[in-house]
Amino acid sequence: METRSRQRKGKKSKKWWILTPLIIIFALILAVGIYAWSILSNVQDTFDSKMHDPLETIDMERSMEKAESGEPLNILLLGVDQEDNDIGRSDAMMVLSLKPESDSMELISIPRDTRTVLPGRGEDKINHAYAFGGADMAVQTVEDFIGIELDYFVRVNMGGLKELVDELGTITVDNEIAWDDGTYQFTEGPTEMDGAKTLAFVRMRKQDPEGDFGRTERQRKVIQGIIDEGANVANVTKVNELIDIMGNNMATSLTYDDMKALLSGYRGTRNNPTSYLMQGSGTTIDGIYYYIVPEEEVTKVREMINS
Repeated sequence: METRSRQRKGKKSKKWWILTPLIIIFALILAVGIYAWSILSNVQDTFDSKMHDPLETIDMERSMEKAESGEPLNILLLGVDQEDNDIGRSDAMMVLSLKPESDSMELISIPRDTRTVLPGRGEDKINHAYAFGGADMAVQTVEDFIGIELDYFVRVNMGGLKELVDELGTITVDNEIAWDDGTYQFTEGPTEMDGAKTLAFVRMRKQDPEGDFGRTERQRKVIQGIIDEGANVANVTKVNELIDIMGNNMATSLTYDDMKALLSGYRGTRNNPTSYLMQGSGTTIDGIYYYIVPEEEVTKVREMINS
């Protein structure tokens, strides 16, 4: 009887050690599932309460129909230098054109000093549109200037980059030119930066021989650096904090459902990215510097976007 009892205990013990890894795996899956759900819930809450900003100049119903049917979409990206009590000016202005039928995307950069007509205000620099009328005027100005329809807009406060990088710790980018702005010294090659140095990196203009194009490339590298560092396993637990920072520094006409549709239906557009800076020449009018983009260049860009 004692032997049988020991055998039964042995069988129970073996069954327990067989089940233990399954229980641990199940617990891990459950924990990850709850964490993932909390992240998704936070993303949706952040979108709905902080980031979503519908505009009068954008037909949201039409945009949703285009997104659901997989048509090409044009998104205005605005990088804004904005203080607490100041609406700010659009420091960077780009049109992102997503083309799912060819699995491609085009990023068209508009020089900030471009001279054009602002609705109700006459000729001025294109980056002043946001300061005078917010995202609504910026959208209308770009639509009129290029002759296209914009489906969504995304505004990012450039100051938010500092918070984002500091939350991650640091980011590293491959710097192509060396310069010294009096506060930071930037050397060629891999450059590690905290939030303040990152802001100085993307804001520099006059010492870059490529001008606005070089500045746009540095902005792209910083975004890539943030994505790379954010994907680090050590930063997984910071996801909610990073989402909150984005919620405080971003606004978009995209809804949460729109974002999900883009992530699923337009994922392939990342396969063939191209970028282009509108070409023109600088001039001074009444003592003010402007960048003049000729009509043939505007036509060329419009055909690039609509093709």
